[in-house]
Amino acid sequence: MLAEPNYQDISLSREIGFMVLMCLSQLLTQAAVSQTMISADYIAPTFGVSGSPGEISWFSASFSLTVGTFILISGRLGDMYGYKLLYIVGYIWFAVFSLATGFAGFGSSSVLFNVMRALQGIGPAIMMPNSQALISSFYPNTFRKSICMCLFGAVAPSGFTLGAFFSAIFAQFSWWPWTFWVCGIVSFFVAICAYFVIPNKIGTRSSVSFDFYGSTAGVAGMVLINFAWNQGPVVGWDKPYVYSMLIVGIFCIIGFLFIEKKVKDPLISQEVLKGETGAVLCCIAAGWSTFGIWLFYYFRWSMLVDGDTPILSVTKSLVVIFPGFIAALSTGYLVHRIPSSFILLIAMLAFFTGIVLMGTRPVGQIYWSQKFVSLIIEPFGMDMSFPAACIILSGALPAAQQGMAGSLVSTFVNYSISIGLGIAGTVEYYVTKNMEPSLDTTVYGMRRAFQMGYGLAGLGVLIACSFVYIQLVQRRKEANQESVGKNSLG
Repeated sequence: MLAEPNYQDISLSREIGFMVLMCLSQLLTQAAVSQTMISADYIAPTFGVSGSPGEISWFSASFSLTVGTFILISGRLGDMYGYKLLYIVGYIWFAVFSLATGFAGFGSSSVLFNVMRALQGIGPAIMMPNSQALISSFYPNTFRKSICMCLFGAVAPSGFTLGAFFSAIFAQFSWWPWTFWVCGIVSFFVAICAYFVIPNKIGTRSSVSFDFYGSTAGVAGMVLINFAWNQGPVVGWDKPYVYSMLIVGIFCIIGFLFIEKKVKDPLISQEVLKGETGAVLCCIAAGWSTFGIWLFYYFRWSMLVDGDTPILSVTKSLVVIFPGFIAALSTGYLVHRIPSSFILLIAMLAFFTGIVLMGTRPVGQIYWSQKFVSLIIEPFGMDMSFPAACIILSGALPAAQQGMAGSLVSTFVNYSISIGLGIAGTVEYYVTKNMEPSLDTTVYGMRRAFQMGYGLAGLGVLIACSFVYIQLVQRRKEANQESVGKNSLG
């Protein structure tokens, strides 16, 4: 079903406005992720948690937790009630709780701040998959659609950098809550623009019912598992409630998978988690959990070890914008010309190389050596894996399930970032638990966190290599069958 007006009838200026609005979802979501990474050491004294890496990691993990958890549900709601409606609702929610997160700075409770951050994350969880679904439904499967999807992914590094830059300015020269208040004001403005710019009828509304039981079990399981992994570094895994929540969360996920096999309209089609799409999602999980570790500890190392101010730290990271756009646009060109497994393998190698360069960097080394090269390489992991995964899943699912396609990729991206931070935080907590606080202790803990990232990135490389092998074998079989068929006809 074509949009009204469709992509051929819409004016160029309106089409550009449409794509700007879609890209803003990615940009503002990633900006919100980095809001607390660069300004964490300014936020921590407000709530009396300075010197507690586990508590500080919650500032970012709480946001990624809800983004990754609620995306799947909002994608289904978009399939049912319309992508444009959910897009606007997501921005309004994002605006309200961005403002509320800033106002949490008037209190002294880090718990309240983290709860507001978590509620803030539900906004992007609503708007992100519906933005992807709007693009997928607005354009047919052509080169133009691939380029638009790649542009959507290309702004991710810009979003991280923009969010970090403004949070650094407000933290250093004003007051850190202003980064959240400005985000809220911008989000209200985007919601108003979206009402007038986005065509009214995009996509085919699905007649499926909403899977309440599966949604409840899935959300409960993801929240409990994520909470356990990120609370473990704060209080230790020896606390009964931490590992109990992990166990209950695992049982909830098992229940979710059982429910999905029984219900008429499952939230996740079982076929999506198998074969080519399953391999793609596994690569996304491994790669983006690595990226979360790389990003968080890049900023911590810059300020705690290199002694950079927040603004200087962000300024040094501006270089990621350019390779990000090159990687995304290259993916749009390559995805129709080479096997998708090769693109994902290149992305996984970029994730691996980038974090190894940062993790092995000697203390005091100049910026232009390993750090600069890492900033050049890491965006290729982000901006090749994300658009490639979106394009592959969009092509694998029917028109009425484009919300699910966008949901799955974004779920794996954001949930993996949060889980990755929790795992790295756990490693850092336990290796430095009995050491005296010092610069050497800080460096030692961060190096071990980076090394955890090596393992996750290496896992992604192995999965991608397996994917390459399987895809090449399948293509060879198909080619042999075609040649046999032609010979029999001849």
